[in-house]
Amino acid sequence: MIHELLLALSGYPGTIFTWNKRTGLQVSQDLPFLHPSETSVLNRLSKLGSDYIRFTEFIEQHTGHVHQQEHHTNQPSQTGLHGIYLRAFCTGLDSILQPYRQALLDLEQEIHGCQILETVYKHSCGGLPPVRMALEKILAVCHGVMYKQLAAWMLHGLLLDQSEEFFVKQGPSAGGAAANQEEDEEDLGLGGLSGKQLRELQDLRLIEEENMLAPSLQQFSLRTEMLPSYIPIRVAEKILFVGESVQMFENHNHSPSRAGSILKHQEDLFAADLHRLKQQPLFSLVDFENLIDRIRSTVAEHLWTLMVEESDLLEQLKIIKDFYLLGRGELYQVFIDLAQHMLKTPPTAVTEHDVNVAFQQAAHKVLLDDDNLLPLLHLTVDYQGKDGKEATGPRDGATPPQDTSPREVPPTGWAALGLTYKVQWPLHILFTPAVLEKYNVVFRYLLSVRRVQSQLQHCWALQMQRKHLKSSQTDAVKWRLRNHMAFLIDNLQYYLQVDVLESQFSQLLQQINSTRDFESIRLAHDHFLSNLLAQSFILLKPVFHCLNEILELCHNFCSLVSQSVVSLDERGTAQLDILVKGFRRQSSLLFKILSSVRNHQINSDLAQLLLRLDYNKYYTQAGGTLGR
Repeated sequence: MIHELLLALSGYPGTIFTWNKRTGLQVSQDLPFLHPSETSVLNRLSKLGSDYIRFTEFIEQHTGHVHQQEHHTNQPSQTGLHGIYLRAFCTGLDSILQPYRQALLDLEQEIHGCQILETVYKHSCGGLPPVRMALEKILAVCHGVMYKQLAAWMLHGLLLDQSEEFFVKQGPSAGGAAANQEEDEEDLGLGGLSGKQLRELQDLRLIEEENMLAPSLQQFSLRTEMLPSYIPIRVAEKILFVGESVQMFENHNHSPSRAGSILKHQEDLFAADLHRLKQQPLFSLVDFENLIDRIRSTVAEHLWTLMVEESDLLEQLKIIKDFYLLGRGELYQVFIDLAQHMLKTPPTAVTEHDVNVAFQQAAHKVLLDDDNLLPLLHLTVDYQGKDGKEATGPRDGATPPQDTSPREVPPTGWAALGLTYKVQWPLHILFTPAVLEKYNVVFRYLLSVRRVQSQLQHCWALQMQRKHLKSSQTDAVKWRLRNHMAFLIDNLQYYLQVDVLESQFSQLLQQINSTRDFESIRLAHDHFLSNLLAQSFILLKPVFHCLNEILELCHNFCSLVSQSVVSLDERGTAQLDILVKGFRRQSSLLFKILSSVRNHQINSDLAQLLLRLDYNKYYTQAGGTLGR
């Protein structure tokens, strides 16, 4: 009745607290569960509500009457009280009632749902034995409700919380969507590093690309304001994990003989343990957490068995590595050659179909004819005018394409390319759509580096074919520029594939093989993915921006070389000069960034890339500038 009482005191009577203009606000006489003394106390409280309702009616009546007078100043004066002094009186009276309204709001926040446990617990810590004993008995009864909700949630995956009073709720956490206001970017121009950019590197401030680092969408989350202070957040997170896992099993129509009970048929045992805790006169955090840990360990070990042994998690990770992280390099080399002509222009409605045909052809050419695997993979191309639902498709676990401007035409098909993978149950709880989108970000970046490396190799082949032709001064410039570009891109590619991907993947496999706990696997995988994004510099804005500029310059250079069979004309020479200056500028900026961070001993990843690029000190001796 607490909610009904607070509503009545706020001026909203109902069936329990009724309103009569003559008698005011009173508790209904048709409630057999109320003792006469309780009825007396509630009626005394109701007098406050009666006075508040009469005050608010007076304010609404006469302030409204004053407003009507203002709109009809030329009409004869109407009967009844009115005037600007009356309006001022009502305004003052309304301000006097504000503390009363705030007190009701504070009471509602204090005694709503599980917060009642906190309020009773705090007052039970007093020094008066009769008061303490009485409140401890009340708290034990209130705990009975909590234990019933815990049993339903942890043992059956049921969230029995119609009034939104439990500390577990459906939907994402309210605080997870908060985003910091993005600062204006500084130009990364000829001046090299600014003070702000160096601070960004030193603070390791990450790019806040939309959807890139968005937390994985969870169906349930914690309502921390409802959590009593004597139950730590770590315990609540275990309760959340158990309930989510149990509900996943309960809702999925799978073969019982294959998966079995996620609690290993110990539901009755755990229910008896919860009932035993419910019967205790005093709440014991030690006993409570021990039971929660036992249930969590049972669920986590069963999930590990289901993931690693029955669903072959290691093989799934290898698939992710082969296709999202370009582990099958020969496949993507063939695919780049086949799809180059169809993706170098803005995409159309048929581009997605064409690139998937090319992908299947590339797979056959490298003898990748797995009829079970290839149908699970699908390349997507997000083109202008394509419906969002069509882009993601009905695939389970499919990854939506990276968000660009809603109606902006991608400059090339490569910029709109994405990869989806149909994740099988129960691996979808590890490879969520948000996780797969992060893999997609890495996939696009690695593919762009591999594509530029392939183009530079093709340019070398063209130059070797034409070396017998009459050379000019620009030919020497082209040879040197291609050589320096290939030097930088080859070392970047080696760093990404060996120092980052292979190193991090081997660590992930070691961590998976060294545990039998699913939560440890999920934590290790999250750490692995975060390291990929960080160590490949996708999250480090100055470095990522600089590398993208370098990749674009290399691409433009390869286009220039491929189009010019003979010596460059005046226009081609001018374009080549622009490319040389741009590459010098960006390579110098990259060297300054890497050197600045190395000198401050901040990021070992940047230092490792600099070691690859400057292993023989050529970069240093050239003044940190390539392309001269």
